[in-house]
Amino acid sequence: MLEPRAAHSRHTVTTTVFDPQRASEADWDRFLAYWRLRSAEDHPGEPVQPDADRRREVLKTAPLYAFHRVLAVGEHGEFIGSLSTSFRRPGTPGSEPFAPFIDAWGGVLLPHRRRGVASALLRTLLAQMEQHGKSIATIKAHMPGGHAFLRAIGASEKHRSVENRMRFDGLDWQELARWRTEGFAPAHGLRAEVHAGRVPHERLAALVGPMSSLFDDAPTSGLQRPPFRYDLEDFAPWYAEMDRRGGEHFLVLLLDGDELAAMCEASWNARYPDRMSQRLTAVSRKWRGKGLAKGVKAAMLQLVRERHPEVTLAITSNAEVNAPMLAINHRLGFAPYRHDGLYQVGTQSLRDFLATRSTTPEEASR
Repeated sequence: MLEPRAAHSRHTVTTTVFDPQRASEADWDRFLAYWRLRSAEDHPGEPVQPDADRRREVLKTAPLYAFHRVLAVGEHGEFIGSLSTSFRRPGTPGSEPFAPFIDAWGGVLLPHRRRGVASALLRTLLAQMEQHGKSIATIKAHMPGGHAFLRAIGASEKHRSVENRMRFDGLDWQELARWRTEGFAPAHGLRAEVHAGRVPHERLAALVGPMSSLFDDAPTSGLQRPPFRYDLEDFAPWYAEMDRRGGEHFLVLLLDGDELAAMCEASWNARYPDRMSQRLTAVSRKWRGKGLAKGVKAAMLQLVRERHPEVTLAITSNAEVNAPMLAINHRLGFAPYRHDGLYQVGTQSLRDFLATRSTTPEEASR
């Protein structure tokens, strides 16, 4: 995340807006070099996204969200820190509850911390919040320095999640078969629906509402937030990207008539063929306690195993307050890999913090 505490030896900090549509090749080279260094520092040992994929991802336009990127520039012209923000575009469908919120993420390269770089980037965050009428910034941290810095600027941790990982070679497939049989038992009177690879657009259009209701019911501690939701507009570009580099979207459903009782979602990326991403698993309140979560999760794991025997690792993220899902994952063999905190900070707290940070006349933005 950002610098962990106050600078003792500060220097002039120059920031620049990075517009991916207008950036020169030299700026792209500097941006991608910075990103590789940040990835190595923040996620040591993890696969590094190829430069071409990273560039394509940054260049993508999002019809529902506005993105803004600011980079801190070192004395030799290299990029040494970044702040990215996004917020729901006003006037898009369902945008009203999103109006106060802005998401922010960024960091400073290790050799350049404690020198005022993060404070300069925070000034750009405050300016954006004031410009767009945002009152709450949400920022995630998983490194100790990030947690410490966010507490130092007056942010409050509102939600904590854990990334869990599981080896496929430790799974008890006989027990999973029992889970599936019990969860899909005819006595429940539920209808199963399974999609592997892609979900047809017409079906997605009918499902985004019910899936959003289950998603929004997920526990999030004290996080102030707009409704969690699936947006139909997000699927076409995601599927197009999977068509380009190889990938699949899996969706296992149990339905009570036309009502969604339970769901389990996962994805697979051909760039990293040994792993799968376990996404949302959720059960409607009236159907909880009947083994449905275990049933759809078992069905999903069996489906991935059949289609991609090369997968050896499953990765998922769970709210630390979601004890039932954590218990299921623990029985499967998932183990904590890292802990993430979601912090929120308002404009007045940012002003108060930045008022304590010295600035220089040379501190500039271009």
